[in-house]
Amino acid sequence: MEIQAVHGNGAGKRERGFELIGGHSALDLANTLDWRFRNSGTEELLENYSDLVRFTKQCGLITAAESRRLLRDVSESQGTKVIAGVRELREAVAQHLYAALQGERAPAASMKVLDACFRDAREQQRLVWTDTKLAWELPRASSLPELPLWLLSLETLELMTSDALLRLRQCSNPECRWLFLDTSKNHTRRWCDMKICGNRMKARRFKAQHRL
Repeated sequence: MEIQAVHGNGAGKRERGFELIGGHSALDLANTLDWRFRNSGTEELLENYSDLVRFTKQCGLITAAESRRLLRDVSESQGTKVIAGVRELREAVAQHLYAALQGERAPAASMKVLDACFRDAREQQRLVWTDTKLAWELPRASSLPELPLWLLSLETLELMTSDALLRLRQCSNPECRWLFLDTSKNHTRRWCDMKICGNRMKARRFKAQHRL
């Protein structure tokens, strides 16, 4: 999510970073469709390939040098194709996680998307020696346009096959509902960010009470 005054009014969007409140890059990815449940409409935070590269870099998945190389070498048509794939992954993730929070099962079509993304990313990995052990890594030497998509797919796979999902929560603002892992001491976290939705909803309740 972009850091903006109240979740997103567009002001300063390009100058400021994404607000990574999810506790995991896969959840932060799902949250890049801002105001997902707002009646007046959503706000797309991954508008282009440049946004995607900035997001992936801020998540710590690529280096500054890799970011510069991707922005320099990837063509507009290549970037457009990749951003479409990332959005498809994101919406499949969102469908599964919001369904899980409701105790429901996501549509089969979203499972097919996840399966395809995970398989494609895994197929790109190569076994390498890293000082003391073997590890699976993605190729980094060249400017592969799909690198952000592959990295986010692998991050999503890691989260969705782990017990961390037992701590999955959503913001209590019904228009927001950003996803996050509740790592608070008593597991009572309610808001994506107390300074954003927490204060906003408190103010809304205060006004409603004083109108009575």
